[in-house]
Amino acid sequence: MDKANTCTLTPSTTQGPYYFDADKIRSDIRESRPGTRLELAIQVQDSELCTPVPNAVVELWHCDASGLYSGAEDLSRGAGQAPGGGGGDLEPQDANRYLRGAQVTDAFGRVTFVTIWPGWYRGRTVHIHAMVHIDDNRPLTTQIMFDEAVNAKVLGKAPYNQRRGRDTLNEDDGIFDPMMLMKTEPADDGYKGAIVFAIDSDKDGT
Repeated sequence: MDKANTCTLTPSTTQGPYYFDADKIRSDIRESRPGTRLELAIQVQDSELCTPVPNAVVELWHCDASGLYSGAEDLSRGAGQAPGGGGGDLEPQDANRYLRGAQVTDAFGRVTFVTIWPGWYRGRTVHIHAMVHIDDNRPLTTQIMFDEAVNAKVLGKAPYNQRRGRDTLNEDDGIFDPMMLMKTEPADDGYKGAIVFAIDSDKDGT
């Protein structure tokens, strides 16, 4: 699948309340979590030079089909109160690490993850959190969003359709930016997606 060829700086966001270093270097982050398969290709580029960034660590984390985050199931279920506005790292609340993982970019700045289409929870559109690390710096913390027409197709099927009352679409989400939209295309066993992260390599967002 062709990735967008862009060097425009990718918008930054807060990391959200459910981030912690899961210490999982792996391409398949599903851990048998049910949901529609998503093969996600990411390329990291230097926004100034418009060149690939090799040896960067790309980290992903997102909720499952039920809206739960591993390491924070009670918090994301509502049994506890999610901490703050998402500015600091979470102390994990349980031993689960599903739908979390990281990879190192190749010589072309690319990584590919296998995951599931995320579910939803109140107040947020469907999204994946992403962070780029270079050495000890975090030059980019952002989110990946999905086309609402495809969201409707995926969320209308099991296991997603076991939940009702989704209250936030892209247009209603306070973080949504069109530059965060991932390109998608159907695959035999789910979907393929692709996105470019254009970063300021000298920035440290820690």
